[in-house]
Amino acid sequence: MAFELPPLPYANDALAPRGISAETIEYHYGKHHQAYVTMLNKLVEGTDHENATLEEVILAADAGPLFNNSAQVWNHTFYWKSMSPNGGGAPTGELADQINSAFGSLDGFKEKFAEAGTTQFGSGWAWLIQGDSGLEITKTANADLPLKHGQKALLTMDVWEHAYYIDFRNARPNYISNFLDNLINWDFAAANLAS
Repeated sequence: MAFELPPLPYANDALAPRGISAETIEYHYGKHHQAYVTMLNKLVEGTDHENATLEEVILAADAGPLFNNSAQVWNHTFYWKSMSPNGGGAPTGELADQINSAFGSLDGFKEKFAEAGTTQFGSGWAWLIQGDSGLEITKTANADLPLKHGQKALLTMDVWEHAYYIDFRNARPNYISNFLDNLINWDFAAANLAS
């Protein structure tokens, strides 16, 4: 069973009015994400992982090419769903209650999430996860992800340079602010919290 590049949940240009251009999507999704899928298929071909699920490959893989490529396929698929053409605004219901409980307010969440993304040295990810005692914000380097640590991810933000360099150049903080104000998909996070 070969892994495939999952379809985007929106058109290539759907995020352009919200700050992520079609050009960024063409390179980030069409080139980078596709390259991880292609390499993952080469790495699992003829191995015990050939018919495994993506999650099974990630959990079984040691540090190295198999982990890096499988995790990056998962991370990017999750990232595309963490954004929406109708994103931004504020969460509602149980998710809003848990954000207020964990971070004091939506602004408190945004401040801590932005800090995680800004202070991730080099390439990596900022995550909202469901921890043992409520919601938490964490960050991971390179391809690492909460799944590998037994944690449940609710949403993520990619802070590899290829996620923002075309649209924001080297201004990672501006990309992060735009993500939080205009792109974050609260419905996706709420669905993950409820599942």
